[in-house]
Amino acid sequence: MSSEIIKIAGTGCALADFLYTQARFISPQFAQYQSVTDGDGGLSPGKLVFTEELEKFAQKPYTQILPDIIGDTNFDNVNIGGPSLVALIHAAQLLPKNEYAVSFYGCTGQDETAKLIIDLLKKTPLNIDNYIALGSKRTAFTDVLSDPTYDDGNGERTFINNIGASWDYTPEMLPESFFEADIVCFGGTALVPQIHDNLTALLQKAKANNCITVVNTVFDFRNEKKNPNKCWPLGDCPETYKLIDVLLMDCEEALKISGSATIDEAASYFCKQDLSSFIITNGSKNIYAYSNGRLFNAVELVQLPVSETIKNQLKNNSIAKGDTTGCGDNFAGGIIASLAWQLKNLPSDKYDLFNAVSWGVASGGYACFYVGGTYIEQNEGEKLEKVIPYQKEYLEIIMSK
Repeated sequence: MSSEIIKIAGTGCALADFLYTQARFISPQFAQYQSVTDGDGGLSPGKLVFTEELEKFAQKPYTQILPDIIGDTNFDNVNIGGPSLVALIHAAQLLPKNEYAVSFYGCTGQDETAKLIIDLLKKTPLNIDNYIALGSKRTAFTDVLSDPTYDDGNGERTFINNIGASWDYTPEMLPESFFEADIVCFGGTALVPQIHDNLTALLQKAKANNCITVVNTVFDFRNEKKNPNKCWPLGDCPETYKLIDVLLMDCEEALKISGSATIDEAASYFCKQDLSSFIITNGSKNIYAYSNGRLFNAVELVQLPVSETIKNQLKNNSIAKGDTTGCGDNFAGGIIASLAWQLKNLPSDKYDLFNAVSWGVASGGYACFYVGGTYIEQNEGEKLEKVIPYQKEYLEIIMSK
């Protein structure tokens, strides 16, 4: 075991999630704003749209659209959101702070939403010294419409996003300390445009500093709108893939980035790229995982289940039921935490993809037991204590097959 503190640094999407948990995607209220063709600015279950694109689609201001969909109901909860921020908070909650340091780099606006996010973040173990306030634009936010009855009771969300101040966050704002971390994470950068458009250069700098790199994606509505029939760019050249040690995607993102029609075709595509490893999630369906042996031990493309225990507890209401918001982000946080633990405790030729997946599955699944993506602990180690039984059971199951 190394005595040095393992440093994890991440940047990307960070925002406030305003959660509406009683949306119904088959209702006429939702249908009037439902997408007709991909990228047209309308709403689709499981996808994200920008407020300005939805306004163009509906030809009315967003202040009128939201009440049409959810009525006079106020949001049920407000939480910290974003594929980068939520994942890093979860990783920090799983890792003892005397051995690991997890830091987020990004920006807010200078408004009440920013104060709300900062107040919540102070209740987490995440370092936010480099989470800065910028300009006059609003802090990024997402209205999350959650339908717990969708997909045969498994639930689904629709996201309406305002990028706000994140438009102005640039690569030059990342200090050298970001690239001095052991693990560098880029999460949901499609919602931080200037970081996303310079992803290749940032990955190159990270690899030049011998950092392990993790990229977890998000629905790229900006490029979907710009080029609806083309693949979403991930970096600016095919060589970007070789700079990524762990690529995490959900099914829709994998299809759009690869230009594939099915998840099997997408998985095959990513196996042919010079990727160290990748994982594709697909809601309550099987996960696809692969490693070429460069970081984790080599694993041929494999399908792995989600946690049956968590699925059954949700279906039978045998444990508190929240929503699916943040499941993918917490999955990514579990992967990051496992990777950090392995980096500190194992020789480099023993890093195990299945261990990482077990933490991802348990973390993503546990997020269904509370509302929103971020769990605010009452005491240190609380969330780890709740997640670890699911992780241990799941790892035993997949390793026994």
